Amino acid sequence: MKIYGLSSRKKNLRKFALIASLWTAVIPVYSQVNAEQVMNIGRNVLSMDDYMLAIHYFNQAIKAKPYLSDPYFFRAVAKLSLDDFSGAIDDCTSALERNKFKTEAYKVRGFANQCLGNDSLAIIDYNVGLKNNPVDKYFLFYKAVAQTELKKYNEADSTFKVLLRQYPKFEEGFAARGRLNIERGDTASAIEDLDRAINISKSLINPYLMKAEIAWKRKDWEEAGINMDAAIRLRPEVADLYVNRAFIRYNSDDYFGAMSDYNYALELEPDNTSALFNRALLRYEVKDLSRAESDLSSVLSLDPANFHALYNRGLIRMEEQKNREALDDFKAIARKYPKFYPVYYAMAEVNRQAGDMRQAMQLVHHADELVRKYVANPEKNPLDRPTIAAAESKDAKARDVNTEESEIEVMEKFNRLVTVSDAVETQLSYNEKIKGRVQDRNVQVEPEPLYAFSFFPGPITLRSVSNYFRELDDLNQQHFINRQFYLNPGIPSTYDNSLTEELFSYASDLERFIASGKERPVDYLALGVTYSILKNYPEAIEKLNKAIQIDERFTIAYMARAFARYAQLSNSSTKDDIKTDDYLNRRAQYASIQEIISDYDTALSLNPRLVFAWFNKGFIYYSLGDFTSAIQCYSEAIKTDPEFGQAYFNRGLAYLRSGNKAQAFADLSKAGELGVLPSYNILKRMK
Repeated sequence: MKIYGLSSRKKNLRKFALIASLWTAVIPVYSQVNAEQVMNIGRNVLSMDDYMLAIHYFNQAIKAKPYLSDPYFFRAVAKLSLDDFSGAIDDCTSALERNKFKTEAYKVRGFANQCLGNDSLAIIDYNVGLKNNPVDKYFLFYKAVAQTELKKYNEADSTFKVLLRQYPKFEEGFAARGRLNIERGDTASAIEDLDRAINISKSLINPYLMKAEIAWKRKDWEEAGINMDAAIRLRPEVADLYVNRAFIRYNSDDYFGAMSDYNYALELEPDNTSALFNRALLRYEVKDLSRAESDLSSVLSLDPANFHALYNRGLIRMEEQKNREALDDFKAIARKYPKFYPVYYAMAEVNRQAGDMRQAMQLVHHADELVRKYVANPEKNPLDRPTIAAAESKDAKARDVNTEESEIEVMEKFNRLVTVSDAVETQLSYNEKIKGRVQDRNVQVEPEPLYAFSFFPGPITLRSVSNYFRELDDLNQQHFINRQFYLNPGIPSTYDNSLTEELFSYASDLERFIASGKERPVDYLALGVTYSILKNYPEAIEKLNKAIQIDERFTIAYMARAFARYAQLSNSSTKDDIKTDDYLNRRAQYASIQEIISDYDTALSLNPRLVFAWFNKGFIYYSLGDFTSAIQCYSEAIKTDPEFGQAYFNRGLAYLRSGNKAQAFADLSKAGELGVLPSYNILKRMK
């Protein structure tokens, strides 16, 4: 049983974050594709983690100039992000065929092979990369992990020595070598490495998980609990961590704590079968039979083949005197495992309780005969051993299964608590600096997003806001174009492949129509909205500028341009909010923000009751940390529409950030009443 991330190949290599440089503003795709410009758009979209859309842009670049290496390489990175490891390998190969000196392609291809379990092939690529750069941190790191997977422990140790000599503060290197030492059985060295990793970075979860495993293998439950507590502090949103801590608490005779952990795990993940199964066993122990049966039934509804849950439910039903239901469960097991003798003893007991002594004796005799034949000749008359633990069956190949274990051990496992292997997906990452957006690792309170235009209706929600926009309704009624405009909260989605292709085609059609000399503001608006959905914000802004030049009172265009300007500004940063100035100098940043505010002010001068302009303007001020101005804007939106739940929610957050808890609670309560469900979670946490 393994619970730490680096031990499981596919799951642990499965997900990763990507650091991408930010590229300059881009130019639109015209009928004559400019491969370099399309590549710029694709790389910019890739940096926004919109992998499917990025692939579309790289496809265009490949069609325009199939001899270039970069489009294949960046498409490989996008595919890697989507877990299309085979596709990433093929694209890296294509990139290297065009430029064999593109070292990073060896890293991506090696990483993708590692994800597929092809560690030997991965090492070949890493070795090529190391010829060009013998001390590259991640070539060395990935190679050492691959060597560990291949059980080439001495070679892995040598690679780790080179890595850690060059990078003595590389915490993941020490954590991975700790895992190597665990594999070799050198727990003392493992703990030393894990402690060094923790001293360098206390935010790395793997060392705590590995130390917890070492401790519980020694049955040092106190030490195991301390390390699992630390892991949970780092990743409190991962349900499986609570399942494993509950196992530790159970073994420490802390039944209440174990039950509490199972309950919380199921709050986080209602379909967690390990938590449901274990909670059922605890309830069975305290004779809460009805709810124990209910939990096991839930397990079976999620995993009908879980025979250890079926067997335990049969035992509970037998104890509840539900003889018919118990027999149904036991018979289902007997059909699947006709030589699993304990089920016949269980059926015999059910028949005995029902008064059918003859059938009970026949079943006992049958079970005795199975055991007798097995004892006489185990190889000729093997007994069935059903899969014991659902969580462990996922990693059956990785476990050392003792096929000669005693029948007592089988029965103990059939009734024991289960733990979850690889409880948290801490993994190798195709990444050289950070693991994704650190700010996204913990659940954070976020304001409701600003409103943007789309050609597709938004999802149906409980929220009462009507999304009615007079000018938008009038425009749609005129049917100037063959599409409807919608105003929805949040950045417009690019949807699936077919709809994305449709949007590209629609943009081309509009470009041709405008080029024919028939310039209408609505066509530029439609083109601007299309480019916004496709995240080509510079071109969206240019088209919306044209719409406003033709019609200076085009309220919708001001709203659309303000959004495109905001999206361009916010996506030019790796930070969360637009008040930071690491990515733009203050003057340019200030000018951009003023342009956004000016567009909303112009829209409001044309329609003072435009609640969405007030709301979006409030969102900008909130992002800047100007909570006083944000509160004023949200108050104007609420004055216009007293049922605008999102405005109450965001104003409540602004009050909260300003220290006015009383008003914040009142607004959040009203927002919850109007269908903004996160309000209740915040109120619960704050109280």
